[in-house]
Amino acid sequence: MTEEAEMVLEMAEDAMKLSNEHLDRELHKIRAGKASPSMLDGISIDNYGSMMPLVQVANISTPDPRTLMIQPWDKANLPIIEKEIINSNLGFNPQNDGTIIRINVPVLTEERRLGLVKKAKAAEEDAKIAIRNARRSANDEAKQLEKDGMSEDEAKKLQSKIDDLTHVYYKKAEAMFEDKEKDITSI
Repeated sequence: MTEEAEMVLEMAEDAMKLSNEHLDRELHKIRAGKASPSMLDGISIDNYGSMMPLVQVANISTPDPRTLMIQPWDKANLPIIEKEIINSNLGFNPQNDGTIIRINVPVLTEERRLGLVKKAKAAEEDAKIAIRNARRSANDEAKQLEKDGMSEDEAKKLQSKIDDLTHVYYKKAEAMFEDKEKDITSI
């Protein structure tokens, strides 16, 4: 295979890998009943004029499977953190005792579990769309290489390898979703 073809294949694989990494991060944000500090990853607070992720202004721990404990390094941030958690639409009710914030993670109802499965499925579909877009871009580049002088056989081999790569990353995305679905639906 030519150097250009290898580069096209490598770029396609990088794009597909990134889409699966993004899917993994999105699935970690979806809570499955157990408390996890990653549930609060999307929350940022205004800290002295700049927006900072919660993990950079507080220690987040899980003393037990149903509780999140947030201990800010600056106690002046307690009400700001509490407000951002409420505004984040995660369904949490933070309890501020003046030094730490406790969040009791409620047990998931069947309806809520189904909603979370749908959210996970949507994240999986977004990843698959990104994988298909990477495949389309790589195939377009393969066609362009063929126009620029690459043999037809080489171009077909390249497109075949791109399709194989697409299939591999599709299967990975499906497996990640299936694992998360089992996690969400298990009581």
